[in-house]
Amino acid sequence: MAAKLTRIAHLAEMKAAGRRIAMITAYDAPSARVADEAGVDVILVGDSLGNVVLGHENTIPVTVADMVHHTAAVSRAKPQALVVADMPFMSYHLSPEQALANAGRLIQEGGAHAVKIEGGGSGPVHVVQRLVDAGIPVMGHLGLTPQSIHQLSGYRVQGRAAEQQAALVAEAKALDEAGVFAIVLELITAETAAAITVAVRCPTIGIGSGGSVDGQVMVLHDMLGLSFSKPMRFVRQYAHLRETMTDAIRTYCEEVRDGKYPADEHAFHGD
Repeated sequence: MAAKLTRIAHLAEMKAAGRRIAMITAYDAPSARVADEAGVDVILVGDSLGNVVLGHENTIPVTVADMVHHTAAVSRAKPQALVVADMPFMSYHLSPEQALANAGRLIQEGGAHAVKIEGGGSGPVHVVQRLVDAGIPVMGHLGLTPQSIHQLSGYRVQGRAAEQQAALVAEAKALDEAGVFAIVLELITAETAAAITVAVRCPTIGIGSGGSVDGQVMVLHDMLGLSFSKPMRFVRQYAHLRETMTDAIRTYCEEVRDGKYPADEHAFHGD
């Protein structure tokens, strides 16, 4: 397990001390337990589970029920890491009251310690304020926000132009003032991410946004080489488990068909 229990106050302390935050996704109990034993600070139960484990093309079909189900599985691993659950598409867009009800489910039924919402306009800021006022910790998310993939016209790097950079910095500051305990910066230029990091008090956690941030997040299946699509430029694969798993299952199939498995050592006999 991780060396100590990690909660939102510890992330602020890490930023102040210049210690980088390591965050990774997990969608089930075994993955959460392995990630926790490896020492991650934060486990994100991301709505990326739509792409990664449910077979959808994007995150939009993911429901609150999906998120509660997978968050509960992660929580049952009893990780020392902070568990953050994504608020899925249309779960917080209608009103702050709708957001509060759905966030409450992720905390109460799913066992999450905090929730994450995308966007930085007036709507998300009001939602953050409502949730924080109710005692629910909130992580923000700016840049490439997958739930807005149609509006953004695909997976494009954000913050290239000066006006985009200024807008993102302003949105980050508004989220910071509203009370988020951290902000994920996804697919933002390194320069813009650096500008945001010095402009806000809360930690910034990057994914595809350079190294001048307070931490990093990776999708578990991407970093372990379990994905089926070409990894994006910012992804570093630390293992190639898809190949390992394929070889193992192929060997199993061959041994079953050849009568090599099960052998006598795998069988039970009477007296």
